[in-house]
Amino acid sequence: MISPMPWLKNSTAWAMRELISMGNRLVHRRPPLPVRDGLNPSRVRFPDDAPEMTAYEFLRFLISTQRHRHPEDNEAALQQRFANNEVRNQRGIPFQPEDAMKAGVDIWFYRIPAPEPAVPYEIGIIHEDAHLLVVDKPPFLATFPRGSHITESVLVRMRRQTGNQDLSPAHRLDRLTSGVLVLTKQPEIRGAYQELFAARAVDKVYEAIAHTNPEITPGTVWEHRMEKERGEFKTRIVAGPVNARTVVNATTPIDATEHAQLEAAHGHQEPLTRYELHPLTGRTHQLRLHMFLAGSAILGDPIYPDVLPVDAEDFGVPMHLLSRRLSFRDPLSGEPRQFISQL
Repeated sequence: MISPMPWLKNSTAWAMRELISMGNRLVHRRPPLPVRDGLNPSRVRFPDDAPEMTAYEFLRFLISTQRHRHPEDNEAALQQRFANNEVRNQRGIPFQPEDAMKAGVDIWFYRIPAPEPAVPYEIGIIHEDAHLLVVDKPPFLATFPRGSHITESVLVRMRRQTGNQDLSPAHRLDRLTSGVLVLTKQPEIRGAYQELFAARAVDKVYEAIAHTNPEITPGTVWEHRMEKERGEFKTRIVAGPVNARTVVNATTPIDATEHAQLEAAHGHQEPLTRYELHPLTGRTHQLRLHMFLAGSAILGDPIYPDVLPVDAEDFGVPMHLLSRRLSFRDPLSGEPRQFISQL
């Protein structure tokens, strides 16, 4: 049995950071366990300063520290992993329960995802070719597994729907944001598209619905320095060089029919406008914070201005921020590409 040692107590946060879980980080070498039912195996490295323990003890510790743990991920499930040879090192050699862990050695295994509320939206397909699958991400679905949102993610759903376990997002949309999301279909071409987005070589246009604000006009430019710390809900404005720039391309009043539809979900609303936003940078919550600072928080935003309780989330009341259009020069063919949301 693992005794309550200070190292274990202090290592919970470390273990969660180290866990490569369900595809939320790119592993450059082929993992020793395959993707299973849309889910990547997890990897944790045994620390240099850890006390002596067996593979069984270490894995039991890792499972016990998972924040969102399946209620049936118990001792029997742990034993079954070893019986099925589903606990392995980087070379693919199965660990035996009694094997002593060594500093710097990776242990690979499958997490059992905890039950999640089903997000009642379908994922639309915008475009598919030999290399890319471009989808319309609905609100409330994470791009890839993260925190308590594992199976209710675009990555896992589309892997299961298509049968292609090599699918991987080339970029990320916030869980509450809807619209164009690009996934790659083969590992060997993934890096080229991910680098395209990382280098900000993709032109993005969003649409946000918010209360009509005559001070927000086409040509308006917002510039701030934004920072967001790990564990914080909100992005903050801080002093320093500008790192967040947004241009307002256009504004269109919401017509009576759509206004009535929005009021059915959100209650009575003052006049609303659709704002076309062109982010020149890609800070977390950039458009949400810029709209709030301008005096018109995005309709349905549960963080700006006030953070709503997690248990208050209602799938029928989405945030109205849409990634409408993505444009870039294809890194493989050199051809111009443009994808437009149908939502």
